[in-house]
Amino acid sequence: MNFLAPAAFAFTLLIPLVIAMYLLKLRRTEQVVSSVYLWQRMVRDLEANAPWQRLRRNLLLFLQLLFLVAVIIAIARPFTWAEGASGQAVIVILDNSASMNANDVSPSRLEAAKTRARQLVNSLPEDAAVTVITTGQNANVLVSSSQDRRQVLQAIDSIQAGTSSSDMTTALQLAAAIAARQTDVDVIVLSDGRSTFPEMLSIKARLNYLPFGLSGENQAISLLNVGQAPGKGSLTAFAQITNYADTSAQRRLEFYADGFLINVFDLEIPPNDQVSILAEDLSSETKIVEARLTKPGCLEPCIADALPLDDIAWAVNRSGVPARLALVTEGNLFLEVAFNLLPNLDVTYFTANEYESHLASTLEGTPTITEPFDLIVFDNYIPTSLQLPPASENGVENRDNTAIPSPSINELPPGNLLFIAPPRSTSIFTVTGALDGPFPRPVDLEDPLLAHVNLAGVNILTAARIPLPDWARNIIAGDSDETSFPLLFAGEIDTRRLAVLSFDLHHSDLPLQIAFPLLISNLTGWLAPGKGADLATEISPGTPVSLTLPLGVESAFLTRPDGSRVRITADEERLIFAETNQLGVYEVTWEGSESMYFSVNLFSPQESEIKPVDNLQIFGIDSTDGEGQTGLARREWWRPLIFFALGIVLIEWLVYHRATLFRLGSKIKPYFSQLPIGNRE
Repeated sequence: MNFLAPAAFAFTLLIPLVIAMYLLKLRRTEQVVSSVYLWQRMVRDLEANAPWQRLRRNLLLFLQLLFLVAVIIAIARPFTWAEGASGQAVIVILDNSASMNANDVSPSRLEAAKTRARQLVNSLPEDAAVTVITTGQNANVLVSSSQDRRQVLQAIDSIQAGTSSSDMTTALQLAAAIAARQTDVDVIVLSDGRSTFPEMLSIKARLNYLPFGLSGENQAISLLNVGQAPGKGSLTAFAQITNYADTSAQRRLEFYADGFLINVFDLEIPPNDQVSILAEDLSSETKIVEARLTKPGCLEPCIADALPLDDIAWAVNRSGVPARLALVTEGNLFLEVAFNLLPNLDVTYFTANEYESHLASTLEGTPTITEPFDLIVFDNYIPTSLQLPPASENGVENRDNTAIPSPSINELPPGNLLFIAPPRSTSIFTVTGALDGPFPRPVDLEDPLLAHVNLAGVNILTAARIPLPDWARNIIAGDSDETSFPLLFAGEIDTRRLAVLSFDLHHSDLPLQIAFPLLISNLTGWLAPGKGADLATEISPGTPVSLTLPLGVESAFLTRPDGSRVRITADEERLIFAETNQLGVYEVTWEGSESMYFSVNLFSPQESEIKPVDNLQIFGIDSTDGEGQTGLARREWWRPLIFFALGIVLIEWLVYHRATLFRLGSKIKPYFSQLPIGNRE
């Protein structure tokens, strides 16, 4: 036992003083006498109670001395050395990613880590500042440099296990920034190590890693999709099962179509290997396919391994009416591939002559294609009906000798339109020349048509010079020779949506960039809304989803996997929903629409490989041991001593007033004895 304030033992000088007070105390008793002759007896009694008489046994004296000793020792702040953090500031980083749901540590890895975190906090010195950081999909600082133990413990209790991967890099960078403003800092990482760590870290603190988890015995559904069977009208579901354990495993894979069991496979999965399974001849009307991984012989749903989250997966078959797209081009492989990659899209190809014939047959009342198109893409082509007459016939000219058009909804083909590299002016926009080597620049990074589109490094040889029409907004600007003209603009004319990309894809390296399929997907979703072309069928947990709604639709309802329903208001006719942490199937509906679905699955090898990491290999830090030790810290004992002293005070009060309490009890007892038996409670 050690003491932080041993000078407090000087208060032991009070002990003889208390004893002396009892030695000097006169023990007189009031007496009623019948005669003054007894005064002599009272004088003798006075002599018997003279000071410095022999000390007698007294319970009150014993209790007071015990109270004084307890208080003196508490003031001296006794402590013992115990495992824990020893710094004046402690940063607790607690991993709450999907792998921390594993139950190989009872009740789960996360709950065991939270228990350990509480123990560490309770063992800290009173003046130690505590910071708590969680590392789910995003690092989150729950408490920053707080000395309020109650607040810190409440923050730890509030931590819930997530369903996504974790990025420990951001959490450690936050810890490094906090530690830079303090001295004598301990950073404690409570995790199973299944996370992304920085290769190098500079932090002014002692870093300790406490691993959680006992084994890596886990099997997971690592892939599930559903699609049209080649040459058949039925569907085929494909599943991939991965064994992350070092031993082979026997598992049963069950397929469900819209909630009904349709097929069962018994599997033998080699260690650290995977198997693939096909479930064929599913009904083409199936909307949701579910796969479950269980143990063979289980009559009821049972837990197959330590991590149940990856033992179930969902795939969505979006078999509703696809969006009809007409691509008018003389040959553009870039566009053909990009549109074919988009789901729920029916593409019809035309050459310029074929499309003119289609328009002519439509005007004659004998159309070759009766169903209208939701979206028409004109690649380096303008229909004859939209071409302007010569400027001299129009009667109105501009400085480029080109007629100034006015939008006419009646001249447009039915459906929304996308123009790519228009060769001449139309009734809805004007081509006034060419731009050489324009530099593409996003006008508004928040524009939904530029979602996830990075234009850095995109080069354009030439583009059409088109002044921005009144009906359109500029999406991508092209800067060239101190001039700026739009390279992509979009807008609405009455109830029709139109977009214009002013340059030929063959005169740019945009199709070779990752930005190209993303831009085409965004444009298609905006120009063909309500068909789900821009809504992914499967996403990772926590990934935001977006969907372009039809004109006039301001909100939609989203039903989560747990059955809860939320109404989401569209922002510029675009629905954005970010709370996708629940695993399962989500449903999106709005008035007059069919339900559209998307699924959220844990297809993450990082989280499914649950074998705990023993050591963190990070260059540039003091220590990353995984022995579960955090060094020696002082555990103070003054709190229990103070509570003990308060208990002594209570006992002393009861002893001192025992006669009064006894008389009070004697007066109350007859009252209770007169009450009926049923009312004595």
